Amino acid sequence: MKKIIITGGAGFIGSHVVRRFVKTYPQYQIINLDKLTYAGNLANLRDIENEPNYRFIKGDIVDLAYINNLFETEQPDAVIHLAAESHVDRSISNPLEFVMTNVVGTVNLLNAAKHIWKGNYADKRFYHVSTDEVYGTLGETDMFTETTAYDPHSPYSASKASSDHFVRAYHDTYGIDVVISNCSNNYGSFHFPEKLIPLAIHNIKQQKAVPVYGKGENVRDWLWVEDHARAIDVIFHSAASGTTYNIGGHNEWKNIDLIQLLCRILDKKLGRAEGESAKLITYVTDRAGHDLRYAIDATKLKNELGWTPSITFEEGLEKTVDWYLANDEWLNDVTSGHYQDYYSEQYNNR
Repeated sequence: MKKIIITGGAGFIGSHVVRRFVKTYPQYQIINLDKLTYAGNLANLRDIENEPNYRFIKGDIVDLAYINNLFETEQPDAVIHLAAESHVDRSISNPLEFVMTNVVGTVNLLNAAKHIWKGNYADKRFYHVSTDEVYGTLGETDMFTETTAYDPHSPYSASKASSDHFVRAYHDTYGIDVVISNCSNNYGSFHFPEKLIPLAIHNIKQQKAVPVYGKGENVRDWLWVEDHARAIDVIFHSAASGTTYNIGGHNEWKNIDLIQLLCRILDKKLGRAEGESAKLITYVTDRAGHDLRYAIDATKLKNELGWTPSITFEEGLEKTVDWYLANDEWLNDVTSGHYQDYYSEQYNNR
């Protein structure tokens, strides 16, 4: 039975990847390795927590001795690495935390994998999940491709760019079988409500101010998280060693247009007068180093591996809004901090 360690599997994207692999591949043993920081929530995985091919292990990828011991004990055949500090605002206030988790943590995993695989990389794989933010910012018309030069502008994107370089270096230097994907902004269920879409949904529902940076003219390409998990599945199983793929949703939206669309959707679903929720929009001081536009060209992934988005952004946003409206308990637990009590007695002393 193939054993796969998925790091950061209790987070937003990670939980969707874990769920997909556990349900789709009963022949795989999936180990979810997560530190359970504020962004990790085991309630995201309640529906699969008792599956026979799933285990959760609480651990910190920055702890080298722990990671080495874990890999020696478990002898994984593959790693899908999603564990990361990812919120740009937090990286601006505490860059070193991002360096430790995103750079040092990645190198720790690479070293541990290299050690136990001992140069025999047949049927082994290290999959590193990254972001389009490593490429910097775009003008009005061009798009990021896999050959776009790196030009990170925030401590977060700089830390992810560094981790990408280390993964490639371990492939070039030691021959480790690696693949990398760089994705655009994700949205969907179980998204921690510090990010734009879930924050806006929650605030609109609570009739609180909906903050928008600057004039709201920053443009992002939006990727439904379940499509992202499907792309990771395809790349993990089919990509050639040493390759990189960009994953995008083919959905470019200005932040202000996205928020206004959410306001219209929620006015309708909550029975409010048209335009009522839009009154909550509040413009705030722009983020330092705020990239103007991201846009992914996912042609390589389509042409080589056959992946394309399964739904439009409007369809995905409707699904996302419906999920948050139907899952008050999850959202209230997260916004109140009560989610951190979930399984605390079972795992906090490990």
